[in-house]
Amino acid sequence: MKIVVVIPAFNEAKIIKSVVEEVLCCGYEVVVVDDCSHDSTHRFAQKTKAHVLRHYINRGQGAALATGIDYALTLSADIVVTFDADGQHKSEEIALFIEALVQNEVDVVLGSRFLGAVENMTKFRWASLKASLLFMRLLTGLNLTDVHNGFRAFTSHAAKKITIKQSRMAHASEIIEEVVRHNLRYKEVPVTILYTEYTKQKSEGSVSRMARVLQEIIVGKGVFGKTK
Repeated sequence: MKIVVVIPAFNEAKIIKSVVEEVLCCGYEVVVVDDCSHDSTHRFAQKTKAHVLRHYINRGQGAALATGIDYALTLSADIVVTFDADGQHKSEEIALFIEALVQNEVDVVLGSRFLGAVENMTKFRWASLKASLLFMRLLTGLNLTDVHNGFRAFTSHAAKKITIKQSRMAHASEIIEEVVRHNLRYKEVPVTILYTEYTKQKSEGSVSRMARVLQEIIVGKGVFGKTK
C-alpha cells in the first residue's frame, strides 16, 4: 500500500525541513507544494527527500492542496494524506488515519481537534471554529465536530472524486461539500493540535480574516452549491 503525504506550504522556512523529515521518518512518501513563498521554504524543502513542487504565483492553500493531491495520484498513491506545514500536527498520528480508512472501510478520514487534545487554543480561535462548524452543519447536514482541520486522509478513489475549486481557505468547507456530493463514506478521528507560539502566529487571524473566510464560503456556494 502506497501512502503519500501532501504538505502545502507558504512562508514556512523556519520549520518546513523538520516537519517533512518527521513525516519521512514514519516511512511515508511526501509531496511539498510551495505556494510561492517569499522566504526560503522551497530551498529548505529541497534539502529533504520529499517531492517538491512550486507555484510561481501565490494561489492559496486550496490550490496548493489540489496540486499536491493530483501529483500524489500520479505517483500511484493508494492513500493520500493532507498535513499542515506549520508543525501543529503530529506525524505519528498519520497511522491512525490509515487504520481508520482500512478497518472502517471508509473513503475519507477527517481529523478533529475537538475529539482529541488541544494545547493552548485561544478563545477567538475556538469561537471562530465553532461558528464555521455551525455554518457547515446547516449547509451540509453532516454532524461533524471539526471542518477546518488540515489533517485528512483519502483513498485514491475519493481523491480522484473530490474537486477543489476554492483556491484559498474556503477549500476546507468545499471538501466537506464534495464528500456529501459524491456520497463518500467518512469517519472522524481524534487528533492532537499543538498551538505553539509559532503556529499561533501563522494561523491565528483577526476578526476580519475570519470574515473573509466566511465570505469565501458563502460566495463559493455559487460554485459548489448545496447538494440536493
